Amino acid sequence: MAKAALVIMAAGIGSRYGGVKQIAGVGPRGEILMEYSIYDAVRAGFDKVVFIVTEAILPELREKMDPVLEAKGVERAYVLQDYASLPDWFTVPEARTKPYGTGQAVLCTREAVAEPFAVINADDYYGVEGFSAMFDALQGLQAGEAAMVGYRLKNTVSPNGTVTRGVCRVEDGLLRGVTETYKIALLPDGSIRDLAEGEEGTLLDGEGSVSMNFWGFRPEIFARLEDYLHRFLRDLPEGDVKSECLLPAMVDEGIQAGALAVSVLNTDARWFGMTYREDHAAVAEAVGLLHTDGTYPPALWD
Repeated sequence: MAKAALVIMAAGIGSRYGGVKQIAGVGPRGEILMEYSIYDAVRAGFDKVVFIVTEAILPELREKMDPVLEAKGVERAYVLQDYASLPDWFTVPEARTKPYGTGQAVLCTREAVAEPFAVINADDYYGVEGFSAMFDALQGLQAGEAAMVGYRLKNTVSPNGTVTRGVCRVEDGLLRGVTETYKIALLPDGSIRDLAEGEEGTLLDGEGSVSMNFWGFRPEIFARLEDYLHRFLRDLPEGDVKSECLLPAMVDEGIQAGALAVSVLNTDARWFGMTYREDHAAVAEAVGLLHTDGTYPPALWD
């Protein structure tokens, strides 16, 4: 029987949202956003879910998800993203309050994942088709290979503020490079710009492919990820309290070194997510429409 795990990064502190968005109800019966990804993954063939969490949300998340996944026969594990997972030789600055990013998050699952696995964010909606494509891709991954579901930039922006996206360069179905871009804005005239370089910003191609942190890996990636995280920590300026070790940066390094070939699984699905508090109402409305049109049943797990 084919095996695949879904790893969900749910340890973010929600600084732009202003609260714990991972367990905010958005569905008609209080479903949280990650439940829709889990539902889509399970019906695509995934048989294990690994949650990366903080201690603050762990009890409530377990209370909500354990009965559902137990009833569906889905294995689950909960992994804390905390400073205890960092190497002994590294000292966290006293003023640091946030984890060390998506790279550290995924590395925390090393002892819980022994099969091909996908990685997603807890606070994003990815659409149905991406999970089927990813499950199939995971079954055929060979050493030195990975996969990514690519979304059109225009389908991933928020009207409520800037977003961070991994802007991708794709050739012949393979990811050739990914640039983490931090201040992407949808402007009133409909254009999409990177505002990091001044008020006018740099115009971006709305049809271009971006990463939404929907990756697929073999377990062998953990050795590369550990090496990357350790080098990241060694290079940090003393007292740095903001820098993050990002999963797309690790992938890009592997691509440029010729050590990692990443297939891009394109989708026209429209992403939505909760970056800002103002996004909540729009997400709840979008989820409600997906129940109405039959994408999901009236009660998700009935």
